[in-house]
Amino acid sequence: MSSEAATPVGVRPVAGPSHWWDAVGGPPPLRAALDGDLEADVAVVGAGYTGLWAAYELRRAAPELRVVVLEREFAGFGASGRNGGWLSGLLAGSRERYARHGGRSGVIAAQRAMFATVDEVARVCAEEAIDCDLVKGGTLTVATSQLQLARLRAELAAERGWGFGEEDWRLLDAGELAGRVRVGAAQGALFSPHCARVQPARLVLGLGAAVERRGATIFEQTPVLAIAPHRVTTAHGTVRARWVIRATEGYTAGLPGLRRVLVPLNSAMVVTAPLDNRTWAAIGWDGCETMGDSAHLYCYLQRTADGRIAIGGRGRPYRYGSRADHAGEIPSATIAQLRGRLAALFPAAAGVEIERGWAGVLGVPRDWCSAVSVDPASGLCWAGGYVGDGVSTSNLAGRTLRDLILGRDTGLTRLPWVGRRPRRWEPEPLRWLGIEAVFSALRVADRAEARRGRASRLASLADRLSGR
Repeated sequence: MSSEAATPVGVRPVAGPSHWWDAVGGPPPLRAALDGDLEADVAVVGAGYTGLWAAYELRRAAPELRVVVLEREFAGFGASGRNGGWLSGLLAGSRERYARHGGRSGVIAAQRAMFATVDEVARVCAEEAIDCDLVKGGTLTVATSQLQLARLRAELAAERGWGFGEEDWRLLDAGELAGRVRVGAAQGALFSPHCARVQPARLVLGLGAAVERRGATIFEQTPVLAIAPHRVTTAHGTVRARWVIRATEGYTAGLPGLRRVLVPLNSAMVVTAPLDNRTWAAIGWDGCETMGDSAHLYCYLQRTADGRIAIGGRGRPYRYGSRADHAGEIPSATIAQLRGRLAALFPAAAGVEIERGWAGVLGVPRDWCSAVSVDPASGLCWAGGYVGDGVSTSNLAGRTLRDLILGRDTGLTRLPWVGRRPRRWEPEPLRWLGIEAVFSALRVADRAEARRGRASRLASLADRLSGR
């Protein structure tokens, strides 16, 4: 991936790209850059969750492999250190679309694998002593109107149709929800136990250290200029490898020939100052469930370990030409929108100070479904397109890449996301026009539904246009 000039070796960046990094004192001193040509068995491009999990799993399963990870900035610079901290059991994308590739049984296996991944990450964190504030409290999708509640009932019926029972998803009435967390105007919520809260920067810090303990090498400050069969060209040398894993997610469009493979969509977050005991007593939320609302342009929240509320949502969703915002700047209008959503959900916290805002990019394929691919002939591998569910899906992807590269025939290698090749996004300006139209329609739909109390046809039109 191309980049600006690198920071000198060992010098910590002035500030982290998110509150999560600020909370740990900023990113650690930078690792060394690649210095000349190198031979390896596996070269991993990108030191986010996907690249680190793949390196970790490969070295754990086959310690003889020479595994190197190449990162333009520092490990966890991108979405892995900026996300909402949901270690979620959600399967991103359309189950019907996955079923075309792997049938109904394949989709159910993939969903069960995602559920199990939450516990697998927790197990590795315990084994590797990764302290990332992990609490498996489940997740809540809250309805603040009868219309939203009706949609949640329809979602629950769909889950039952796929064979997922009370142990996976259940509907809470307003009273049951209030026993967990008191949300303004709440009508009820869907609850799933398959989710945990984490502190993203702590997770990526611990994972990077575990990768190095397993014997892989992480090169930071090493911009990748091009990927080719068995070869990665960087600004500091060429790495030749039997396998090359592209783990660049929202930054994929910056690589030659890949501009239309994944769209980098922006997501914004803010975090409050710590809430006092009286405010927490009014809100509850002692179980630390992750939480989202049921708007079409939804928001997502967590209660942090140090007593704050972090809330995120779509700000300025897309930059023309698939440009990624490296600095993570967030417009004041987006901060105001998120502050308003926070006050509506938690009136008791309406006056709390917003201490920090930031933004990051997530990778979205044209069909909104994640994929893992390994080509034995070229040695080219990739995983991504998590559409915002990458904290957990990246672990499943790393284990799946491990089995595919090692030639294993396992339940993971038979999941329906393996080998999928979504079509590319449209060229500009069609790409920009389409994405802007979709998000504008969803905003209008949310406003219309709040005003009229009935479903907006614009929302279903936007879904069809987006290809979800």
